[in-house]
Amino acid sequence: MWKAVRVGAAAVLAAALAVTAAGCGSDEPAAGDETVTLSYAVWDKNQVPVMEELAAAFTKDHPNITINVQLTPWADYWTKLRAAVTGGAAPDVFWMNGPNIQLYADNGVIMPLADKVAEAKLDLGVYPKALVDLYTFEGKVYGLPKDFDTVGVWYNKELFDAAGVKYPADGWTWADFKAAAAKLTDPAKGVYAVGANLAGQEYYYNTIYQAGGNVISADGKKSGFDDPATIEGLRFWTDLIKNKQSPDLKTMTDTAPLQLFESGKLAMYWGGSWNVAEFGKNEYTKTRVDAAPLPTGVKQATIIHGLANVVSAKTKAPAQAWEFVKFLGSKPAAEILGKKGPIPAHTGTQDAWLAANSQFKGKVFLDAVAYAVPYPVSRNTAAWNDEEFKQLTKAYTGEVAVEAAAKELATQMNALLAKE
Repeated sequence: MWKAVRVGAAAVLAAALAVTAAGCGSDEPAAGDETVTLSYAVWDKNQVPVMEELAAAFTKDHPNITINVQLTPWADYWTKLRAAVTGGAAPDVFWMNGPNIQLYADNGVIMPLADKVAEAKLDLGVYPKALVDLYTFEGKVYGLPKDFDTVGVWYNKELFDAAGVKYPADGWTWADFKAAAAKLTDPAKGVYAVGANLAGQEYYYNTIYQAGGNVISADGKKSGFDDPATIEGLRFWTDLIKNKQSPDLKTMTDTAPLQLFESGKLAMYWGGSWNVAEFGKNEYTKTRVDAAPLPTGVKQATIIHGLANVVSAKTKAPAQAWEFVKFLGSKPAAEILGKKGPIPAHTGTQDAWLAANSQFKGKVFLDAVAYAVPYPVSRNTAAWNDEEFKQLTKAYTGEVAVEAAAKELATQMNALLAKE
C-alpha cells in the first residue's frame, strides 16, 4: 500500500540529496563471485514475510548473495532514507514510490537501469505501461515495477440491505453514487454514506480525472487545478460534506474513515486493492463488505500506482544488487508475491492474488487497469503536495469556496513547478 507523502522541507531534501549523493558509498563494485550481503529496505510490515521468502528464493539460486530485509515503518521511511543517503549508508536496494522517483533520480541517488535492462533483454511490456512510465525519468528507467494498486468502492452489504439500496454494479455513474449516498445516510444512527477524506490517491484524484480534468500537465510543468473540470472533481467531495453525507474534516481527522468503515459508520469507503488484507482480517468487515468499480463521471478513471525496486547509485555491490532487482521483477518472483502480498505487476501472475483473496471481488481492481491514470508526479512532488493539502483544507472545511481554493492552489503550484 502506498499513501501520498507530504514533506514540508521538500526543497531542503532536494538540496541534501544533491550535495550528498555523490559522496555516499563506494564506487568499487564487488567481485562477481565474492560473498556479499545486500540490504533491502521496505516499509510495510505485512509484506516482510513474503519479502523474506523472496530473499530466500533468490539466495537459493545465488548462494554467494545474502539479502537482509530491513523494515522501516512508512511514517519514518523517507526520513531514515534521507539520513542514510546523507550519511553514506543508503541501502543497496530499496522500495521507491511515484512521488519521489524523479527527485531521487535527478539527484543521482539511484542507479539508472536502462542499459542493464537492454543488456538483459528484459521486456518491460510485461508491466502496466503507466508504471513503466512512472519510473522512467528523462528517458531512462530507474526502477522495475514490483506491484500495482488501483482504487475501487468498498461497500457494506449489511448497510446497503438495511437502506434498501442495490449494490454498486459495473457501469454505475456519479448520479447513481449520489442517489445511493442520500439513501445510505442515517443521522439518527450516526451512519454516513462515505468519508470524503482529504486524500488524492483514493479520493479526489480519481474524481478529477473522471470529470475530465487533470492534476498536472503531461510534461509536469503546469497545474491543472484551475481547470473547470478539475474543480468539478473536487466539488464531488465538498458537496458530500456540505450535504452531511460525509463526516466533516475534523471528525475524519479524529477518527480515520478506515476506522469508521470498519465500525459500521460508513456505508462506502473509497479504497484500494491493498485493503483486501485489512478487510479480510478485520472481524467486522471480513463478512460484510465487498468491492465495486468506481462510479463513472464524464469518463471512467482510477488512479494506478505501484512500487518499484531501485538500486542505490553508490552500492558497493552493483552487479549483485541489479541481479536481485532483476529477480524481483521476474515472473517467478511475482508468482510468490501474488500469493501473500499485493497485486504483482508482472502480467500473467495475478491469478494467485485473486485466489488468495477470493472472498472479495478482486477482479474489480484488475479490470481497472484498462482505464487507469498514472499517479500525478513531477520532479519535486512533495513541494506542491504540501500546498495542495494547505489550500484544499480550506475548501473542505468551508472556509473558502472550492473554486477559490483550487485557483489559488494552481497559482502556488505553478510557481513551485517553475522552480523545478
